[in-house]
Amino acid sequence: MNQSTSSSAEQPSMSGAASRAPSSAEATGHASTNHASTGPAGAARPIDRLRAYVDARIIGQSMLTERLLIALLADGHLLVEGAPGLAKTRAIKVLADGVEGDFHRIQFTPDLLPADLTGTEIFRPQTGAFEFQRGPMFHNLLLADEVNRAPAKVQSALLEAMAERQVTIGGETYPLPELFMVMATQNPIEQEGTYPLPEAQLDRFLLHVRIDYPAPADERRILELARNEASAELASPVHDRPAPIMTIHDVELARREVLAVHMTEPVEKYLLELIFATRKPATYGEDLARWIDFGVSPRATIALDRAARARAWLAGRDFVTPDDIQALAPDVMRHRIILNYEAEGDGVSTEVCINQILNRVKAP
Repeated sequence: MNQSTSSSAEQPSMSGAASRAPSSAEATGHASTNHASTGPAGAARPIDRLRAYVDARIIGQSMLTERLLIALLADGHLLVEGAPGLAKTRAIKVLADGVEGDFHRIQFTPDLLPADLTGTEIFRPQTGAFEFQRGPMFHNLLLADEVNRAPAKVQSALLEAMAERQVTIGGETYPLPELFMVMATQNPIEQEGTYPLPEAQLDRFLLHVRIDYPAPADERRILELARNEASAELASPVHDRPAPIMTIHDVELARREVLAVHMTEPVEKYLLELIFATRKPATYGEDLARWIDFGVSPRATIALDRAARARAWLAGRDFVTPDDIQALAPDVMRHRIILNYEAEGDGVSTEVCINQILNRVKAP
C-alpha cells in the first residue's frame, strides 16, 4: 500500500483562469487553443507535468489518462470498462504515484462484506471500549477492481460513500479525505457470477469510460517499456516512491481554477439542449422516442458542465467550446440513459442514441 508522502520542494504556482469574456470566435467554439497555461518563466503547471508522467507510463490509452485527470480536476469518480490487460489498474496506480496521498486497491469478490470497505468497530479489552478501525475507503485514491463481482450491499456501501463523502458506523459519522477519488473497473467479457450495478447507483459516477486495445505502434512501445521496467527491477529490486508531482494543495488550486473557466451562454444552451434531448427525444426523431425509456438526470447536467470545464482547463484554455461538450457527452450519458426493450430488439445501444443526439442537436 502506498503511503502518504508530502513534498518539501517548492511547487510552481498554478496559472489562473482569466476573468475576461471570450471573443465571439471563442464563444462559438471555433477559436484555437489558448496555451498560456504555464507558471512563472514558462514553467509547466503541475497538472501538465503529471500528465506527461502518466502518459510516459501508460501507452496507447491517452483517452483513459485524460479522463482520469478530468475526474481528478472535477472532483468526481470514474467507471472504466475494458478487456483484461488494458492498463486499467496500472493507470490509477501511476496516477497515485504522481499525486500526494495514499492509494489502495480492493479486489471485489462475491464474499466481500461492507465492513471490508468501510471498516468496523473492534472491542479493546484493555480499555473496555469499542474502537473504530478504518477500512480502505479512507484512502485518497481507491481502485475498486471488478466492482460488479461483489453483491449489491457491498456496491451500495461504496457508492453511498462516493456520494456522501462520509461513512457512518455505529451511529458515528466519519468524514472521508478531502481528496477522495474512486476508479471502479468492470470486465465486459465475463458476466457469469457478476452483479450488475443498478442504474440509480451508476449515476454517481462522473464518467463511464470504455477503452479498447492499443494500436500496433503503441503495442511495440509497450513491449519496450515492459522490457526496460523488468531490467530496472532486476538491477534495483527496492524502489522508493517518487516525490509527488502534484500536492493536495495543487489539486485544490486546480479545482478552483476549473470552476472559474468561462462558459458562454450559447455553449451552455447547447449543453442543456443535449440533456433535454434525452428526456424529450420525440423532438429530435420518432426513432429516439421509441428507443429511450428514461433520459439523464440533473446530475448528468452538472457532470457534463464540470467535466467540460476540466477538459478545457487541461488543454490550457480558460473557456469551454462545443468540442469539449461533444467529446465528453458519451462518457457522461452512457451509464445514465435507459433504453427499452424495443431498442434492444432493434439492436440499438446507448452509443447509437448518443451519437444520433449529437448529430441532430445543432452546435453553436
